[in-house]
Amino acid sequence: MMQLAIYFCYLAVSLALLMNIWRLYIGPNVVDRVMAADTLVINSMVLLILYGIQTKTTLYFESALLLAMFSFISTVAYCRFLMRGDIVE
Repeated sequence: MMQLAIYFCYLAVSLALLMNIWRLYIGPNVVDRVMAADTLVINSMVLLILYGIQTKTTLYFESALLLAMFSFISTVAYCRFLMRGDIVE
């Protein structure tokens, strides 16, 4: 039963990834594209966590945590660049 739930989650997250890629492609402005890229990274983290649950190892949880930290910093830096025109003052 657990394997069936994991496969359903794979399907749902894959569909969400496809919708994020679509929003990234047709986003009417830059802010929509930044949010789509951030959501794309979040869904990729979910895929890593699901794979870690399936294989019963903690390595993928740690890599998802590193991906989350990198994503947060890059999103803040890009938004700061859009607001001010520079990243470092």
